[in-house]
Amino acid sequence: MCFHPTLHNKFSIDPPLMEATLPELPLDILMDIFTLLEIPDLVRAGSVCPSWCSAYTSLCNLGQYKQSQTPCLLYTCETDSESDARLYSLVEKRSYKLTLPEPPIRSRYLIGSSNGWLVTADDRSEMHLLNPITVEQIALPSVITLEPVAPIFDEAGALYKYNYTNRAASPPVTFALNELRMYLHRKAFVFYDTSAKRYIVVLIHNPEGQLSFAWLGDDKWTLLPPHTFFHDCVYMDDLLYAVAARGEIFAFNLRGPIVTKNLIVDRAKDYICENIYIVQAPCGDLLQLWRFEEETVYGEDVDDATYDSHTGKIDIFKVDTTAEKLVKINSLDDHVLVLGHNQSLCLSAEEYLQLKENHVYFTDDNELYIFGWKNNRRDIGVFDLENNSREELVSPQLWSNWPPPIWVTPALTELCPTKVPPYPTPASTLQFYYPACRRAAYIFFCITIISAYLISWCSIL
Repeated sequence: MCFHPTLHNKFSIDPPLMEATLPELPLDILMDIFTLLEIPDLVRAGSVCPSWCSAYTSLCNLGQYKQSQTPCLLYTCETDSESDARLYSLVEKRSYKLTLPEPPIRSRYLIGSSNGWLVTADDRSEMHLLNPITVEQIALPSVITLEPVAPIFDEAGALYKYNYTNRAASPPVTFALNELRMYLHRKAFVFYDTSAKRYIVVLIHNPEGQLSFAWLGDDKWTLLPPHTFFHDCVYMDDLLYAVAARGEIFAFNLRGPIVTKNLIVDRAKDYICENIYIVQAPCGDLLQLWRFEEETVYGEDVDDATYDSHTGKIDIFKVDTTAEKLVKINSLDDHVLVLGHNQSLCLSAEEYLQLKENHVYFTDDNELYIFGWKNNRRDIGVFDLENNSREELVSPQLWSNWPPPIWVTPALTELCPTKVPPYPTPASTLQFYYPACRRAAYIFFCITIISAYLISWCSIL
């Protein structure tokens, strides 16, 4: 039996049914077919029978599963436990329930999402990477190694508060362990450097939106050369590109003994009134995006819980690195944007058939609403760039307002190659399975895929 014992009851299927209906296929053919499935289908396929389970195991262990995944919305529900989250699939228009490791997901701040990994801050303001599919969790360097933070110990030598220096000329401010994250963390990313063959974590943090980074395995954060008010980052050609509040774009080379910084595009405007994003298009171009909120007028005696934000306009610019300027474009054509507190994405609608071309899928990343007003309704939806209109992602709202929902692209990537996860880790936390009455229909669907594959394979021979 190739399943982890705790998974057997969830994924077992009556042996007579399997023996009567499933063809015996070589392992390499099954693996080729499974590489075409998105993760929910892959996990279900791995639970069908021992031979399919072996194909699933081999595919994951050999690192051959590289199928592009459609982003999903990760959120929590008040009716679930503190450690449960849900994953809303844009492909299947349904949610899956996840049980995540301690500390409880509802007690954490979600400060980023990249390449299938969440970046969270716990109730001591310490940061972790968390893969919600494999439930692998990795502690990041302590927050006290960030330049503006200093530890305060009690008489017994235990950490109990932080000193936070907001400005060089001001005295430090003292925060409780769980308070610092509200003022320090802004947005975090996980990137892979193909030359160094290592993962790197980049953090935008206060004061004033500075940048720090740490290679996976480092024991401290490194502050990047001075600049302020960064909003977003992307990693391209083994360089970190970061966009600041007035449209400036810098490129950092983090791999040498000395970090280098180059200005790619200078200031594009003289004011700050929206969130700015930077993203790489499938063709390789850099895009800069400005997201504006609708103006809403409230009365003087309105309760704080009434305030909410609404995306009213999104401007798109192509970054001309030769002329060192931004060129406004009016349409994404057959592309899709995914924006929020995640790593910004630009996807091809031809590859992601369930997504609408020339649309933006967005979540709330307004700092005031995210960290200040935890109970306020979140700005989540789909924005039509052609007519500047928006629609709800799903109605009625499925999620709690805290922690704010965040886009995550499911991945089976292991950041610690030496760690051997229980098999199969996706199935151990995700309820990617159908009731028994629907298993036969799903098996028929898998057989149809296999049959089509065999027909094309035999025609080549």
